Amino acid sequence: MLLKKRIPKDFYKLFRTRNMDAYMMFLAAIYDENNAVYTALGLTIEEGQAIIGETISGMQIEWMEDAEETQNLAENTAFETSGTPSAILNTLISWGWIRSDYDERLNTYILSFPEYSQLYVELFKKLQSEDDSRERASILSIYSALFTYQSDQEKNNEILKSALHTSKNLELLLSNMQNGMRTYFDELSRSRNFIEVQQVLVNEINNSDSEKYAILTTTDSFYRYKESVKELISEILNQNDRQKPELIDVLNQSEKNTTAYLRAEKAVKYNEEADELVYKIEREIDLIERKYNKLVEQKAVFAKRALARIQYIFQEGSAKEDSVLRLIQMIDRSSNPDAILDEVCSKICLTAPFKMFDDNSMYRRRDSSENRFEPLAVQKKEEADKAEITDFVPKPLYTKKQLKAFCDRNMKDGVFQTTDDTVQSVEDLEKMIFLWQETVGKQTKQDIVMLGGELRNEEGFAFTELCIDLKDGGLDD
Repeated sequence: MLLKKRIPKDFYKLFRTRNMDAYMMFLAAIYDENNAVYTALGLTIEEGQAIIGETISGMQIEWMEDAEETQNLAENTAFETSGTPSAILNTLISWGWIRSDYDERLNTYILSFPEYSQLYVELFKKLQSEDDSRERASILSIYSALFTYQSDQEKNNEILKSALHTSKNLELLLSNMQNGMRTYFDELSRSRNFIEVQQVLVNEINNSDSEKYAILTTTDSFYRYKESVKELISEILNQNDRQKPELIDVLNQSEKNTTAYLRAEKAVKYNEEADELVYKIEREIDLIERKYNKLVEQKAVFAKRALARIQYIFQEGSAKEDSVLRLIQMIDRSSNPDAILDEVCSKICLTAPFKMFDDNSMYRRRDSSENRFEPLAVQKKEEADKAEITDFVPKPLYTKKQLKAFCDRNMKDGVFQTTDDTVQSVEDLEKMIFLWQETVGKQTKQDIVMLGGELRNEEGFAFTELCIDLKDGGLDD
């Protein structure tokens, strides 16, 4: 039977009440507490009423009188008062959101949520919580699912279905980001001053889409994992192509309607279904890449338009806000502009005599002695001492003597052998690496250096077991 047909007729009254948001919070609170209860029996009527009372007190909910609830109380309970935890719980039970079943062992009623009600309550929880789409839809999640499928010996196709679902969510996320960017473009074009432009920029930076975009470009590293995802898709397809002929051979060699035949037939269908899912994921990844590139272009265009809008606003308002232009306009409208100019000139103090040149001015040769160019005498720089040049030469971290002392501490019968106590500090680890590099660089034999398993000591250092045969010659002093 379909879940839709199990829904009671009064179920949707919750969406018509004035206290709809409060009912959603009550249902989410009871649902969470019912899932967290440590017994398998569920919550009692009294515990449900207590949760509703705590939610009203904690959220400071103001209850409003509503005709739907009043009618329901009048039909079911004649002595209930609207807005009390008992009345609210009875209303949710009568509308079909919560089920109340009598338990004979406890001699009380136990609350539970029908399956159709659980779908709505989980949606209410998501609407009341922070957006977690950054975790559900990311290129890293797709990569993780494909990597898990490739490493899985049983090749569970449910992992591929999860990867396909995540890729579709990521595609939808990018589409919503593009639509959000178009909204900010419209708000930017309607801005009339710098404050409004600044507010649009702040809203665009602080919205949830920008946070998800930052995760895609930094934490998820879209371009990095995109190539890894494509490599995994190619490896999975090649792996399935190698397995398919083997499964078909087993199918052909088995007798029909036998257990081996049915098992081989199911394996072939399972392999074909996996190929189809991987091809769909590959198409989704290509579409995601195009949308992601388009979103990057939109971000750049939005920044350029914001800058152009700010420049236009500044230029548009310069004629009204420039004090010099306003002074000239006031002088032009004055009845005695000459007296005002003389007064202004007497108040202005200049460091040089004021001169005005026009077309009727007398031409005079410029005095070239005022700004004569005199080059500075070139001073020869003394040669630096040779000792100063050595300052730029990098010095080794450890001397030959220190490396030899470290080697002798771990030497036995002419063989350098590492143990758990060899590395006690970072310096010992570096000395061991330098010793290995110097030995490999000087010796021509191939079997003097041998690597073993991983060693780990109490100090927290982990390193590879190293054995160097130095019988023919050790370190130089």
